[in-house]
Amino acid sequence: MGISKDLTEEDIKFRYINEAITSKGWSKDSIFMEQKVKFTDGQISLHGNLVHREKPKFADYVLYANKATPIAIVEAKDANHSVSHGLQQAMTYAQMLDVKFAYSSNGEGFAEHDFLTGKERTFAMDEFPTKEELVERYKSEANDGNGLNKQELSVIEQPFCTGQNIFPPRYYQRNAVNRTVGAIAKGQNRVLLVMATGTGKTYTAFQIVWRLLKSGLKKNVLYLADRNILVDQSIQQDFKPLEKVTHKIDYSKDKNHLEELGSYQVFFALYQQLIGQNDAKNYKELFPNPDYFDLVIVDECHRGSAKDDSNWRNILEYFSSATHVGMTATPKETKYQSSIGYFGEPIYTYSLKNGIEDGFLAPFKVINITTNIGDEWRPIKGQKDINGNEIEDRIYNNSDYDYNIVIEDRIREVAQEITNYLKSTDRMAKTIVFCADETHAERMRMALANANADMCKKNPDYVVRITGSDEYGKGKLDYFISVAEKYPVIATTSKLLSTGVDCKMTKLIVLDQQIGSMTEFKQIIGRGTRLREKEGKTYFTVMDFRNVTRLFADPDWDGPIEIDPNYPPKQKEPTYVLPEDDEPKGVTEPDPEPRPKPIVAKDGCRVMVINKVVSVYDTNGKLLRTESITDYTKKSIIDTYATIDTFTSKWQETKKKSDIAEMLKDSGIDLAALKHDQDMDDVDDFDFICHIAYGKKTLTRHERAEQVKKRDIFSKYGEQARLVLEALLDKYTKEGVSELESFTVLENDPFRKLGSKANIVKFFGGKQGYLDAVKELEQNIYSIA
Repeated sequence: MGISKDLTEEDIKFRYINEAITSKGWSKDSIFMEQKVKFTDGQISLHGNLVHREKPKFADYVLYANKATPIAIVEAKDANHSVSHGLQQAMTYAQMLDVKFAYSSNGEGFAEHDFLTGKERTFAMDEFPTKEELVERYKSEANDGNGLNKQELSVIEQPFCTGQNIFPPRYYQRNAVNRTVGAIAKGQNRVLLVMATGTGKTYTAFQIVWRLLKSGLKKNVLYLADRNILVDQSIQQDFKPLEKVTHKIDYSKDKNHLEELGSYQVFFALYQQLIGQNDAKNYKELFPNPDYFDLVIVDECHRGSAKDDSNWRNILEYFSSATHVGMTATPKETKYQSSIGYFGEPIYTYSLKNGIEDGFLAPFKVINITTNIGDEWRPIKGQKDINGNEIEDRIYNNSDYDYNIVIEDRIREVAQEITNYLKSTDRMAKTIVFCADETHAERMRMALANANADMCKKNPDYVVRITGSDEYGKGKLDYFISVAEKYPVIATTSKLLSTGVDCKMTKLIVLDQQIGSMTEFKQIIGRGTRLREKEGKTYFTVMDFRNVTRLFADPDWDGPIEIDPNYPPKQKEPTYVLPEDDEPKGVTEPDPEPRPKPIVAKDGCRVMVINKVVSVYDTNGKLLRTESITDYTKKSIIDTYATIDTFTSKWQETKKKSDIAEMLKDSGIDLAALKHDQDMDDVDDFDFICHIAYGKKTLTRHERAEQVKKRDIFSKYGEQARLVLEALLDKYTKEGVSELESFTVLENDPFRKLGSKANIVKFFGGKQGYLDAVKELEQNIYSIA
């Protein structure tokens, strides 16, 4: 007798699948069911002026070979589906989770897909493989049927580091760790991991190091970075469980205590410390044995050491016998630099697109702002700058401003536009303003301070310049990136905050510099991608004054990585020089003689914003829609109510007017927020909708209420009933129509003074009489044009 078709998916799991799996020796520690295996958080969608989170992905069952290694996915379907109906879904999840066996069942049998052999089969419910059978198949079929070696087996058995303050790895972090340690156990000596900013590269690096050290596969580790903050963040946060064996290299101290270095296993170092002044090769003095390290982690490996002729690369070449693991969000592939050329193809990639789709990274919207001089400004004949020098007569545009010429009024206008946005959203939203250079960053800081004098009066650190040469600003960096610290709120910078710095609460990124490099663009966008839902950050905004966001249309945006066919170069480029805002303690070149830029006074060129376009992009960088929220609202209303007469009829016949506001919320429109943004809090919802959608002049609630009072509609009621209706009208004036439609309003002041709800409705001859009176009041409110 077959299974009843009335059984739900939950029935099938409870009655048949649980028994089929557990009867084969799979213990509770090896089986994780749906409530425990949510492996994505659900994508956050920006819809109108609301934020909505989609459903997360769950697997019905994930079976583990050991605590570190998932081995199978099982998807259940109800009795109305075939045995293999859920197999495609199971296979999709299995590929996401790097699992080698996928199963589907409807309670009558199982269907299996084996990713190691590519074969599929079906079998009876009592033939599900035991844990030992599946693990043995995995071991023997892996590596194209050649099986696993002893090192692979030892590292696979090694669990992840867990503890009270250590979160378990997300699925993609586990994939990255498992693939990396597996490749190293196979003997691969150069490994590249590509993980988007905000997806936990340092945590992933820590788990790789932990498992390799604990399994005995590696003994001494060097973690290389090019900025102090990257090293300090890593030591203090993700690598804290290894603090007893961790050491940060300080050449000036360590050179006198070489014998003490042997008591550590994990060394953190800046390239600059290891190179030394004038290419002193400090690393040879500290570690005379080039085989000292057997694992080197290269953080942000798209930067200096990616170049063949960089003296930073010499460090990697000196420790060439070690396994080198490169980690980056943006592999650099140019004529002279190649992450892939050195490390090989990425062993695992988790992109910004993946992170946003899974709901682990914040989505974003773009406000592209055009000024009247964006494309063209030409000085009048003989025009002089503030120093009395004649300005070269030519056409200037966005690529010149703050690079070749300073337009004072443009800086003021940009600062004002940033301020207007913050005033309409959140004055305390962490903001990074990317400027042309350090001088531009200082001018922008002053302009923003003047535009936000009220906030700077409360705290002078409301706006701070944070650049490489600004010691005060660099001292405020830790406060700016702290989730707990409110100040600074706005940071102006040029390069220092563009990469590696973990600014978790950044809600606004302002682009006022030219960016030609896709790598740098991705890094800058990455400053905003971290999610902090508990603290109110669910998305971020990019405000673009230079049309930099045209790079979203570039095929390289989150696209496949391609190796430059001209790499390696035939001729060497000059030695690598640190970017302006890096911490230059090693390689330097003399600065060229600076050319003074003409500075145009405020009255020499008036600047104004002439256009703003709000755009929402999908995870591929494709334009989903271009919208102003008001345009979006207008379209949504007209799509539902084609004419003002249609809308007015609907409004009048709707018993609860607040239902219309709730319906609009489902379409992504928060009327209250939209009214607040346009300084129309005192306008009735009806008037506001008619204004937005049909261009009608608005009336305030106070104006509507005064018109009702002039009609003297309350005279037919007794004195007490009139007092109630007058109080209701006053409530409407202050708070809106929803107050009229709620019985609970009678429980609050001033109605409590008139007695209980039951007593108040008696003034109208009972509940129905009260409801009829309120309905008549509403009709009179809205009968005024």
